[in-house]
Amino acid sequence: MAPADQTRKTVSWDSGKATSEDSSRAASGHIASRLLGWYDVHHRELPWRITPREHARGVRPDPYRIWLSEVMLQQTTVEAVKAYFRIFVEKWPDVEALAAAPAEDVMKAWAGLGYYSRARNLKACADLVAAHGGRFPDTETALRELPGIGAYTSAAITAIAFDRPAAVVDGNVERVISRLFSIATPLSEAKPEIRAHVERMVPGTRPGDFAQAMMDLGATICTPRRPRCMLCPLREDCSAVVSGDPEHFPVRLPKADKPQRHGAAFVAVRADGAILLRKRAEKGLLGGMTEVPTTGWTARIDGATTEAAAPFPGDWRYAGRIAHVFTHFALQLEVFHAHIKGDAPDGHFWSLAHEISGEALPTVMKKAIEAAIPGATKKPSPHSAKRPHD
Repeated sequence: MAPADQTRKTVSWDSGKATSEDSSRAASGHIASRLLGWYDVHHRELPWRITPREHARGVRPDPYRIWLSEVMLQQTTVEAVKAYFRIFVEKWPDVEALAAAPAEDVMKAWAGLGYYSRARNLKACADLVAAHGGRFPDTETALRELPGIGAYTSAAITAIAFDRPAAVVDGNVERVISRLFSIATPLSEAKPEIRAHVERMVPGTRPGDFAQAMMDLGATICTPRRPRCMLCPLREDCSAVVSGDPEHFPVRLPKADKPQRHGAAFVAVRADGAILLRKRAEKGLLGGMTEVPTTGWTARIDGATTEAAAPFPGDWRYAGRIAHVFTHFALQLEVFHAHIKGDAPDGHFWSLAHEISGEALPTVMKKAIEAAIPGATKKPSPHSAKRPHD
């Protein structure tokens, strides 16, 4: 089916006049109505979300929880976020509590979610909102003035938290719209076109539920592979279904190979099992996170890869190689392990064995430690945990 809004030519309609833009709006309203009807029955149960039934009873979302979940969901799956979200709201149930928390505690709670600049922006945003009475702005323009909130997040908070019309476009929505209208333009260039379609579809009532319905449709029905088109409430309007090739959309350009970087990591252990750590600089990759000593690799240059580059003498032994993929490059680290005596060198500190799992260690550093000491970064079970000696 061709999109109804390809032309704005005036046409006759009975004794009055209407434009194809009017028809487009009517079609969009029909799509929104059917999508909301589907969402009322098939919505996902998520810890930050209120249900359509609750919404109908007058329950309104907590802007803090919506903001927190949306920041966590940037570049992270829903399943991965659920546990982190529950931990955060138990520790810090509102934005004032989060603002009052030490930054180091926030980074530790975030460890494992990746994209650590989000955690720094999360804390900065909480500080600013708390300083203004703990109330989030309710417009896209004002929300975008806050740290870490861009076009998508501001639209999502505006729609979901405040039920104001806003075009919320994430990866799921891009896929749904690309298929619905058979958009042949590569996705990297088609985003303005996709947004324009969504803007026309957003209903004046229940825009927050509409935004979540679009996301749920993409996540559960209009999936990247093997979409379940027979169960889709919009299949009668979907031109990709008519063409018989929904998986062709969205159209993507071939991905460029990521550069491969190399370096070394040094896992030093004390007799009592403590591991030597240091904190990374606040700015840059993994800023403010905790790490074992490594060589000077970055996204652009390699670091040394042998035990000769160790930051201090020790009985360094090769413990294996680990690999990790960042957004813009891939990394291989040669891991070395040694037993060390004495005080921590300047800029380093010892973390006791039972405290390692609570450190703000990014995934790549957990991999390095695990290569040298299997199980070291795992949280001990309540039955196996031992109290440290006094």
